[in-house]
Amino acid sequence: MITAAMIAVFVLGYVGIAIEHNLKVNKAGIALITGIILWVIYIFGADYYVPAFNLTEFQHFLDLSPQLKNLSGHEQHIRFVVDGQVLEHIGDIAETLLFLMGAMTIVELIDVHGGFAFITNRISTRDKHKLLWTISLLTFFMSALLDNMTTAIVMIMMLRKLIANYKERWLFGSVIIIAANTGGAWSPIGDVTTIMLWVKGNISTIPTIIHLILPSFIAMLVPVFIANRFLHGILTSPDYQDEIPKLQQLMSKKERLSILLLGIACLVFIPIFKAVTHLPPFMGAMLSLGILWIYTEIMYQRNTNIEECLKERVSQVLRRIDMSTILFFLGILLSVAALQSAGVLAGFAGFLDDKVHNIYAINTLIGVLSSIVDNVPLVAAAMGMYPVADATMIAASADAAYVATFLQDGTFWQLLTYCAGVGGSILIIGSAAGVVVMGLEKIPFGWYLKNISRMALSGYLAGVLVYWLQSLILSSGVV
Repeated sequence: MITAAMIAVFVLGYVGIAIEHNLKVNKAGIALITGIILWVIYIFGADYYVPAFNLTEFQHFLDLSPQLKNLSGHEQHIRFVVDGQVLEHIGDIAETLLFLMGAMTIVELIDVHGGFAFITNRISTRDKHKLLWTISLLTFFMSALLDNMTTAIVMIMMLRKLIANYKERWLFGSVIIIAANTGGAWSPIGDVTTIMLWVKGNISTIPTIIHLILPSFIAMLVPVFIANRFLHGILTSPDYQDEIPKLQQLMSKKERLSILLLGIACLVFIPIFKAVTHLPPFMGAMLSLGILWIYTEIMYQRNTNIEECLKERVSQVLRRIDMSTILFFLGILLSVAALQSAGVLAGFAGFLDDKVHNIYAINTLIGVLSSIVDNVPLVAAAMGMYPVADATMIAASADAAYVATFLQDGTFWQLLTYCAGVGGSILIIGSAAGVVVMGLEKIPFGWYLKNISRMALSGYLAGVLVYWLQSLILSSGVV
């Protein structure tokens, strides 16, 4: 009954997150309530869950805390949950959240100082086909360095300066959603789900790029080819132009360019820092943020033309960070941690292994589901269901080839990275990039479903096929 209650709470929370626009309630609040309630239920059932699903960890906890051995079994279980499991999960969650905060602040610093304008202002073509290809490729590669939501916002702001017809902007905006999601899937810092898998060590930098860039590119290429059929003629520009913020007017071209180049270098440095030092990625993100922070302070000291009230110091920029997104991730990861501790995810993984036993089918389904519900809890659940395999697990398994797909950078984790990131494009509500473009351009859900969803699905399935063929070629030793 307790397990059924936990599953029911999680499902209700999931539904609330999926229909947040109908409820007009921020999904962060729903996620936080769901996560805390699940832990409350879990701790009330600790006398059942700890011996049943966490016995080895519990015994190790008691060995490290001999002063607890005189307590009753119930008190020992409570202390294990509070001082052991909760703190351990909070530590893991904090790594992801601190990384996101650091990376988001760096991107915001580049944006408020006009760094991205150097890229977008250089697009001046009036040919619709050329513009579509230019925007698609630019979005694809920008998303790999930034994140898909930020890239989508930057590109939509540029579109408004180039395209007057709102229905044409809908088509271009939809392609931006697809390109942003596919671009974020092949980079360890390009999408929040990719970041989650990278931070936890399920995937690493170079193998992820090598194995996923081609499938992701194909997933972008197919929809762009299809979208080209709907474009004819020359663009009509809007009658107005957005006013350049006063801060950017007072900055020199050299200053704005330097912040762009330094910011991008700081983002690229993060995976290099992890590879060289083996320290958690959030430390690289915070080091990069510190470097950019000091640079902007020095820049403001040298540029006496900028009034104090106009300066966008890091202390001001931090207020612009979307903390509701951070709290949403906190709630979701707490929820998944509770289900993992209660053995629910292991049970579901066992069911999939027994009934489906095909990583391509499992991950393709996860990708399709990510277009309906948020991909963050889907990926978090998959990470809780399946541990990263090692040589001992493979040796002990009756199906060594299947278990080997769960090694670090194994087929399961790489395919999950691709499917969860790219599958969200199938529906406009399936990704952060889709939701933000939907809000900015008022793209109707029905219009996207009718005109874009089949394009996105075609690209998604084409990418899965390319990854499968690529895996066959690499496993056979063919270069």
